[in-house]
Amino acid sequence: MLNYTLQRLLQLIPILFGITFLSFLLMYMAGSDAVTEMYTNRGVEVAQEIIDAKKADLGLNLPFFQQYLSWLRAMLHGNMGTSYVTGEAVLESFLRKLPATIWLTTLSILLTVVISLPLGILAAVRHNKAEDLVLRFFSFIGNAMPNFFVAMLLMQLLGIRLNLLPVISGGTDWQSAIMPTMTLAIAMSAKYLRQVRSTVLEELNKDYVLGAKARGVSRKVILWKNVMKSAMLTIMTLLTLSIGSLLGGTAIIESIFMWDGVGKLAVDAINMRDYPLIQAYVMWMAIIYVVVNLIADLLYHHLDPRIRLGVSRK
Repeated sequence: MLNYTLQRLLQLIPILFGITFLSFLLMYMAGSDAVTEMYTNRGVEVAQEIIDAKKADLGLNLPFFQQYLSWLRAMLHGNMGTSYVTGEAVLESFLRKLPATIWLTTLSILLTVVISLPLGILAAVRHNKAEDLVLRFFSFIGNAMPNFFVAMLLMQLLGIRLNLLPVISGGTDWQSAIMPTMTLAIAMSAKYLRQVRSTVLEELNKDYVLGAKARGVSRKVILWKNVMKSAMLTIMTLLTLSIGSLLGGTAIIESIFMWDGVGKLAVDAINMRDYPLIQAYVMWMAIIYVVVNLIADLLYHHLDPRIRLGVSRK
């Protein structure tokens, strides 16, 4: 297990460096003057000499590779730089906003599981029956609607017409978290429901299920003691990957509901050309996806003996 983990880590490290290099290159090629934008956002007009001096102070007048290597060296030592707008250390800003994003992601995952797991199993068991057709219809609708559209519908219905919830988050309390959580969970549930249905349906059509039925084993026992045990590996892996998708993909929803998390911080940084914060967010997303994929690989390796045997033969 340790050798497999080290092997996977060695394969993922170049991906992290590749992502940071490409994102740094794209920002460099964008051609936007970060220093000018910084003074513009502050509502200050300064002479070109001051702008040039600030660029030299920030190292923005250096060649691309020197800028990248300087940033990479500092990042590996835990220094992600200083915000061009606030002057605050990027790592401090990031860590202060991170708990809100993790809280929102946790709630969304729990709601997604509560909705999609039982409904996906029901759709598979009632294959091509009325329940299955209705659930597939609504899952198609859920998949077709973008998150921002769902957010606007919920704001209009629950926030404006019924006046049950605040339209704009007033913090990170339960009441403020309900609509962002529902927005994220609706799209995720529609997708995850179909994945659960497909996985369970595939197991139900396998030979061992037919054999158990022929021996007179009840459908309930087959479903919960055999089918779900086999299907849970795939379901848990898909859920793990969904966590990474949510942690990295909450930016638009956080901005719509003014949820004070990492995603909103990143959107604000993009609008104000705050490149150190943007790079920190890209690094955050890259780390999340790499770690989540590693966990999914290790989960598969631990739970599926076929993979362990395949590795041992090499």
